[in-house]
Amino acid sequence: MTMGAGDDLHFLTIAEAARRIAARALSPVEYTEHLLARIAALDPQLNAFITVTGDLARAQAKAAEAAVMAGRSRGPLHGVPLALKDIYNTRGILTSGGSKLGLEHVPQTDATCTRKLADAGMVLLGKLQTHEFAHGGPSVDLPWPPSRNPWHLEHFTGGSSSGSGAAIAAGLVPASLGSDTGGSIRGPASFCGLVGLMPTSGLVSRAGVIPNSFTFDHCGPMAWTVEDCALLLQGIAGYDPADGGSIPSDIPDYRAALTGNIKGLKIGVLRHYWEEDLPAHPEHRQAMEAALDVFRKLGATVEDCRARPMMDSLDVKVVIAETEIFSVHADNLRSRPADFGRDFLGRILPACLFTSADYFAAAREHRRIVAEMQPLYAKYDVLVTAGFGPAPRLDAHRTVNFWQKSSVFTPSNVTGGPSLELCNGFSQTGLPLGMQVIGRPFDEATVLRVGDAYERATAWRQRRPELKPGVKLMPVSAQANEPVVPDLDGATRSYVNTMVKRAGLTLDERRMAILLEAAPHALAMAERLRKQRGWFEEPSLAFRFREG
Repeated sequence: MTMGAGDDLHFLTIAEAARRIAARALSPVEYTEHLLARIAALDPQLNAFITVTGDLARAQAKAAEAAVMAGRSRGPLHGVPLALKDIYNTRGILTSGGSKLGLEHVPQTDATCTRKLADAGMVLLGKLQTHEFAHGGPSVDLPWPPSRNPWHLEHFTGGSSSGSGAAIAAGLVPASLGSDTGGSIRGPASFCGLVGLMPTSGLVSRAGVIPNSFTFDHCGPMAWTVEDCALLLQGIAGYDPADGGSIPSDIPDYRAALTGNIKGLKIGVLRHYWEEDLPAHPEHRQAMEAALDVFRKLGATVEDCRARPMMDSLDVKVVIAETEIFSVHADNLRSRPADFGRDFLGRILPACLFTSADYFAAAREHRRIVAEMQPLYAKYDVLVTAGFGPAPRLDAHRTVNFWQKSSVFTPSNVTGGPSLELCNGFSQTGLPLGMQVIGRPFDEATVLRVGDAYERATAWRQRRPELKPGVKLMPVSAQANEPVVPDLDGATRSYVNTMVKRAGLTLDERRMAILLEAAPHALAMAERLRKQRGWFEEPSLAFRFREG
């Protein structure tokens, strides 16, 4: 197998690489070596990888090449190099969670998704950067520096699948698996100009993936095209009894759904997300209007609609998810608080202020929000709204914004259906802009079909960032993210101190300041969820035995 000189192997899609490998026009060994060389040359300026598994990748590529030559191809992922966010367990390979606390975590077994991709013939190039335990934003006090956006190295990649966003956009890998609890697949996909799919809750196994929130975690693909996401989803979707949230369902042929034809589909536009709830950048607004025009030209019916305000979903998601991740890490928060990063602490510590009644109220409201989506699902084939963009500078990051601002991605985590993020333009400064296509639960096929049709009708996929080895990086300052303690009344301070003590936490002055900065916002969230409810109103976490 050989490859013609001058071809940009690092910008191949999975689909194109698979076609060339099947035709014996591309050597998995040469492809892997090319990407490993590119990683060595460019990752020092991107900080996308935590671990590069060069020896393993070479062995897997050699085995894949021999199998393909012998006519034993396992499908479109066979011999294609990929990488995984460093929360997916990999047997015998560091799975750090991006944290000092995970520096010695070398699993003895693979995550279900890891195993499925290996069975499909994946070549594992390594483990990619993640914000600490798949939560939070960029921190400069972790064992690895924050990932950089390939479109502009001083800007944010998005989180928490930060390394995945950087690596794919830069052509270090063609695709990755990320995770999404409040936008952690779709945020980096948006800021880095990629495609990212958060699948329906329960469609893809989370077994062996370091948890953030058992209620809202999703595992899913990130790649350069919708077609590549469809191929990856095909490889990882399916029921898994090892995941308590897994749901038996029929798995269609996702790639076959990409017909390019969306004539007659009804698209509901959640315009209020980007115009009212969280006003978008002017250039992003223009990109959204242009994207809607593309859908109209493709024959879809496009009309505005409304859902809950985004902040309602954020209240529900944060109270539930922060309570859950606090519980996961409670022992280490009590015994090793200094080993966590500043940004992680700024999100997790305020969870000690929530009560069991707050958690239950959020679960009841969660169920209401899901029920209220049913009329929209019945009326429209998909919903469309904005993503992120353009990406902010790394040194502009403020942890407290997590508590103050809603997110265009969080509502889909709460409602649980599929959400596809894809590029719909660029700012004047060359930074990507994004939009979401949201679907009915387990209707990934339609969501992918709509995204693929848009992608074919536009030229955004042709643009790639230009990178050169040896670029000197400007240091990232975290000075703007130092905690600022608000003027709190005596009752609030007393409550915080009481809850810290009840949680068994021992906080020094700085960590207490981190908590106090977010405390009024966390308490306001809990207060907004205290609504009149009847005796029989069920929470979203009502237990049911599995069928069959």
